[in-house]
Amino acid sequence: MRYLWLVLVVTNAATAAELRSMEVGYDRGAYSLVSEVWFDTAVDPTFKAFSTWEYATQFSRAVVEARDLEPDEQGRPGFFTRNKGCILFFCKSVVREGWVEKEGNHLLRAFADPQRSDFVFSNEIWTFREEDGGTLVVYKLHFDPKFWVPPAIGPYMIKRKMKKEGGEAVDRIEQVARGLE
Repeated sequence: MRYLWLVLVVTNAATAAELRSMEVGYDRGAYSLVSEVWFDTAVDPTFKAFSTWEYATQFSRAVVEARDLEPDEQGRPGFFTRNKGCILFFCKSVVREGWVEKEGNHLLRAFADPQRSDFVFSNEIWTFREEDGGTLVVYKLHFDPKFWVPPAIGPYMIKRKMKKEGGEAVDRIEQVARGLE
């Protein structure tokens, strides 16, 4: 029993990420998510973890492929992700490809190109700021999928899955950021 307690203490000490809030919404076919997470890592490595798309496969089991792309004709860095997941019996692989905008190490925006993505739109914004010796990240996601979502249960299940997977990802994100310190 003492050994189990020690394992729990060491495990909890290894990650200190704190999901402070998460709200998921649905309105006329579009989904939104707003979350606030505190990471026990400095701003620079936390920003790098989020702004390097290749790390995304380490954050979530749903992300099966992710990579940074060369800048587009306007000089904006690009990204590519392919997610795969199931809700009940409905399984889908979806692609998002687009561009990224950065302002220092405190603001990151990602916009999916609807011509190369499975979304009418998919816009993400992260803000980063130092707080209590770590980094507070506020994340906002707004998207409208091009693919069919069962109307009766789909929005509920997508919202539920987003909350579950988002909550599970915070410790893994912190671990990636710690490796960049």
